[in-house]
Amino acid sequence: MYPFATKKCILALVCLSLASVFSQAQTWPDKVIRIINPYAAGGPSDTIVRMLAEGLTTELGQRVIVESKPGAGTLIGANFVAKAPPDGYTLLLATVAPLVVQPTINPNMPYDAHNDFAMVGMFATVPNLITVHPSVPVNSIAELIAYASKNPGKLNYASAGAGTGPHLGGELFSRMTGVKLTHVPYAGAAPAVLGVLSGQVEVSFVNITPQIQHVKAGKLRPLAIGSSRRSSIFPEVPTVAEAGLPGYVSESWNGIVAPAGTPKAIINRLDKAMAKVMNSPKSLALLASLGAEPTVMGPDEFAAYVKNDEKQLAPVIKSLGLGNN
Repeated sequence: MYPFATKKCILALVCLSLASVFSQAQTWPDKVIRIINPYAAGGPSDTIVRMLAEGLTTELGQRVIVESKPGAGTLIGANFVAKAPPDGYTLLLATVAPLVVQPTINPNMPYDAHNDFAMVGMFATVPNLITVHPSVPVNSIAELIAYASKNPGKLNYASAGAGTGPHLGGELFSRMTGVKLTHVPYAGAAPAVLGVLSGQVEVSFVNITPQIQHVKAGKLRPLAIGSSRRSSIFPEVPTVAEAGLPGYVSESWNGIVAPAGTPKAIINRLDKAMAKVMNSPKSLALLASLGAEPTVMGPDEFAAYVKNDEKQLAPVIKSLGLGNN
């Protein structure tokens, strides 16, 4: 008698739980949605995600805000979302740092990057642009490789900091070409660009946004763009792959993830709303001004992209010993 009653109670609880999840998905959203930015406010990703939040507010009929929770190399913000209720009201601005870099270098992760998040989708990429100071006598990737080979140790390259996308892009370039460029980390993309402009550093692997005005003014010479396709803002600049390194991609990607267990109906609605927002004329115009690209991927495609990025970058990250820095 008692075992049968216990089974009935368990079945009833499961049914109630499923009914609650279904009801939640049906009424979502009925309160403010937060997108947690694991970086300090400012910068291209922050600008783009705030544009996304504004568009989602219109599409979903509920206010969507961006809240910055920086610190510990993105771990604070990412862990906050990983531990949040899986109800669709707390989301994470996902980049390579919390999903690929930190899990590779940190043996004491506070969250499981593979199992604690549900992929929602990617919404934009910002390619890294390889530029040189005008004093460097090269005009192409081939010439950069040749010059660096003949002058080992002479060229330094700037990045936005150790373990950032530009740093990994520079190291990937070195591994694929066999040339040695000395890494000079700066505290952000803007200071890195200033380092090249001043001549302190010869080469930049920083993302395109803070370099646009300086390239247009002739203060920086563009060699190639790290994306898989040419930039709409500098269509005459070849991709690195076109310039002789097939398979090379170095770009900052921006996506959204939710806590694991978030109802699929909510994930799907968010995905469709994001795609609509990012393909709007307003979004396309802002992205173009930043040198960014609308890169819309659904949950499955985004998951596959991150997995491939991890496969490509993990060996580079481990070889740098970033976890010991």
